[in-house]
Amino acid sequence: MKCNNKRNILRKVIVKVSLERIDMQERETVEASLDSRATESVMSSEFARKQRLKLKKIERLIYVQNMDGSFNKEELIEYTVEI
Repeated sequence: MKCNNKRNILRKVIVKVSLERIDMQERETVEASLDSRATESVMSSEFARKQRLKLKKIERLIYVQNMDGSFNKEELIEYTVEI
């Protein structure tokens, strides 16, 4: 990714996270991206379905903004999930 000034350096940090579903006594370790500039917490709908989380369709799509400030042309947020 390109940066216009040295103070706006973009970094991507990947960590392993252990997720546990207490109701089903299941645990899975996944990789997660940390972003200190994030305004919301998100996960892919594919991942949510795999974890058997109940997806709820939202009325208005939410556009995703990339770390560099541009809008993501591939992904829109279409669902919410309670965890």
